[in-house]
This record gives sequence, structure tokens and C-alpha cells, in this order.
Amino acid sequence: MNRRAGPFSLDRLTGEEFPALATALAGAGRAAATDAAVLVLGEPGTGRSTVARAVHRASPRRDRPLVEVDPGSIPATLFESELFGWRPGAFTGAETGGTGRVARADGGTLVLDHVEELPLAVQPKLLRLVAERRYAPLGGDERPADVRFVALGPPDLLRRVERGAFREDLYYRLEVIAFRLPPLRERRGELDAVCRALLADLGERFGRRPELAEEARTWMADYPWPGNLTQLRNLLERELVLTDDDRLAPDPPADLHGAGLRTLREVEIDHILRTLAHTRGHQGRAAELLGISRKALWEKRKRYGIP
Repeated sequence: MNRRAGPFSLDRLTGEEFPALATALAGAGRAAATDAAVLVLGEPGTGRSTVARAVHRASPRRDRPLVEVDPGSIPATLFESELFGWRPGAFTGAETGGTGRVARADGGTLVLDHVEELPLAVQPKLLRLVAERRYAPLGGDERPADVRFVALGPPDLLRRVERGAFREDLYYRLEVIAFRLPPLRERRGELDAVCRALLADLGERFGRRPELAEEARTWMADYPWPGNLTQLRNLLERELVLTDDDRLAPDPPADLHGAGLRTLREVEIDHILRTLAHTRGHQGRAAELLGISRKALWEKRKRYGIP
């Protein structure tokens, strides 16, 4: 199999620089070469979307579309039509037809992000799509679906099945091949390599050659990184934006040594505000950086009174 190289290709993610990730992704190359469904589990910010894209790029479908759908960013009443598409007259106001995500992914890969947020009412139809590769647009005839499925979810997805919040049969259809990504706090020995990879990617984006100062490496090795890779990348990107010096020395969080502790509510509000400021109010980009869905971000803003 001719796998494309790149900063976040499967070859790079499973290289000797990242032994913990390589162990977690053992067999990913073989999985990519098939059409089997893949389930990637991990905490927000652990790189689930990166792995999904790497699997697609390493697959025979690499030259076909990669289409992502996040149930949390789409109202439950519209999710079915967004996923499967619709025909004229399928519902009030549908004067013309619409193409769903399944059709857009024809021949390629359909990534189901935040799969735990799938509306229960839609799960039976998704089950049939995954099991039989057939679906019907709203108001239309049944048709085959030539897509490969990659689902992304939290580490406790099976517990949600046990609570009845997620269909058991759908879970096992998606779990043909499963990978569980370790949080960054369990990859401390890889932190330098992770930083180099992120800085190389950011440096290419900004046209610079950044490196991490030794004093920053010291505190970073002790920090638990609750936001995982997303938090680390945000910190490096913010430092790169705010300084002209390519030798980056970001300050540690105020609570690193237990001083200046704040409530979880205060920390979350502050982090959301900072992220929204960084994205200039762009809700979708902010949700991506925070590692949550647009719907979850909207609910947090409403709960905390964040405009």
C-alpha cells in the first residue's frame, strides 16, 4: 500500500517518535487498507479527527471525498435530511432537492464526529446504512452507499450504551476496528516530539521556524494537559501570534503549582472567552479548538451568559 507521507500521516503518527500512540494505533495501516468501519475513542483534544484523516489518506479511497458530520452542530430535527439528503416535496418548503453528507462522500470516507450525540431517532437508519450500505433520501427511493465509516467518540461510549443513551447494535457495527487514543498526560515521554511536530506544522502555516525554550519544556513536563493536544496547540499558536521571537517561552498556567486556583466554572468561562477572542467570535472554529461540538459550545455560552 502506498501511504502518503506528511506531518500527520499514519506513518508519522505510528513512528518511533510516538511509541504510546504507535501502540494505540497498532494495526491502523492494515485497517486503512480495508473498508471496515473504524471507531476512534479518546478524550476531546487527543487527535481523533487527525487519526480519521490519516486513515483516509492511507486508504485506497484517498483520492475520493472525506466528508465529516458532527451531530452536535446540527439540530436533531434536521439531522436526518442533512445526513441522507431529500427530494423535492419531502417536507414543507422543500421546493428543490438537497444532497446529504452520505452522497457527498460517495467513493470516499464519512467521518461521524462526536458520534455519542447522534439523535436516538436517527440511529436505526444509520445502523442500516452501516450494516447494509443502503439508504434513502427523505422522500426518495433507496440507493446504495459507497462509503467507508470512521466514527469518533468519547472513552466512555460503551457506558452510554449500558445506560441506553446509544444503541448497542450500532456500537458494535461501528466497532469492527477500534482504537483508543491515550490522553497527553499519559504521553509525557513523547511531549518533546509532539511539540516539534506541532511547531513544524504551525511554522509552515506562519512562514516561521519556531522552537521551544528550555524553561518552557521544564514546566510542560509537569503539567497534566486537561485539554490534551488541542490545549497544547492553542498555547503554542497563541505564543507564536503574540511574539516575534521564534524561541517560544510560554508562561505556565496559574494553577500549575496549586497557586491561584479558581473554580471549574471560572476556568471554563475564561477559556471560552479567550478562545472566542482568538477566533474573533467564530463559533465553529472556537468549538473545534475547544474540542467540543458547536451545540455544546452554544449551550455553555447560554449557561454562563457569554454573549
